[in-house]
Amino acid sequence: MFQYIVKRVLLFIPTLITISMITFLICRLAPGDPTEMKVGKTMEGQLADSKNVINEQAKKFYKKKFGLDKPLPEQYYIWMVNMLQGDFGNSFKDDRPVIDKILERLPLTISIQLASICLIYLVAIPIGIYSAVKQYSFWDKSSTVILFILYSLPNFWIATLAIVFLCNVEYIKIFPTSGVQSLTYDYMGFFAQIKDRIMHLFLPVTILSFGSFAFLSKQMRSSMLEVIRQDYIRTAKAKGLSDKKVIYKHALRNSLIPILTLLAGILPAMVGGSFIIETIFSLPGIGQLGIQAIFDRDYPLIMAQLVLVSFLTVLGVLIVDILYAFVDPRIAFDKKTV
Repeated sequence: MFQYIVKRVLLFIPTLITISMITFLICRLAPGDPTEMKVGKTMEGQLADSKNVINEQAKKFYKKKFGLDKPLPEQYYIWMVNMLQGDFGNSFKDDRPVIDKILERLPLTISIQLASICLIYLVAIPIGIYSAVKQYSFWDKSSTVILFILYSLPNFWIATLAIVFLCNVEYIKIFPTSGVQSLTYDYMGFFAQIKDRIMHLFLPVTILSFGSFAFLSKQMRSSMLEVIRQDYIRTAKAKGLSDKKVIYKHALRNSLIPILTLLAGILPAMVGGSFIIETIFSLPGIGQLGIQAIFDRDYPLIMAQLVLVSFLTVLGVLIVDILYAFVDPRIAFDKKTV
């Protein structure tokens, strides 16, 4: 197992380097100039010519300060060397260290992602199991239709409808429209603060999760159906074991293997989805920070976030491979099969 983990970690190094090269090139070739964001556009009128000269001088100053006057290969080399030393550079917008800006907002995004993943698995796995046990029943057919309707609806549209109908005094005012806490949060008691946080994050977490319910539940259903048709399941039933014991003790463990595989893709996908949800609900996480960085052409901040998402992707793949060995003892990464 240890040798396998070392090999996979070593394989991640060229993978991350390749991803960083592609994302670096995309950032630099994308339309827009960060120096124009700092200087502004040329004014119209009598002072247009003099203003244009001042702007061009300011642009040259900022290009030299940001290192944008160097060739692209040299810019990437400088960025890579600094990144390996833990220095992601300073933001073009406010000259603050990028890592500080990310660390400020990372806890909120992580808490939302973990809550969403837990909600997805807590809802999708039982639905998948029950649909497999009750195959072709009314529950199986109706849950399939409902979940795939939810899967087809874009989360930004659902988020907008939720704000209009569930956060509006003209319809139903149940949840706050934005933010993570109320203005009077510091004056509340402990349990009141917990309730306030839950009310603020309930809609973002739910909307971020519902799209994965259908996908994961159908995968769980298919995996469970395949397992319960195996000979050892029939043998367990023939021995007189109850259906509940057969399903949850013998079939569930093996049917979880493909579900763990999906964890590697859910985590980075949800980080990408948080860019939209955090912006709509005005949540100060790294998703909202990433959207602001794109509009500001803040290259160091964009690159840092893309590297973070890439790292989460490869880390998710590694975690899934390690979990395989614990879920299925037949899997041994450090043994060769003949």
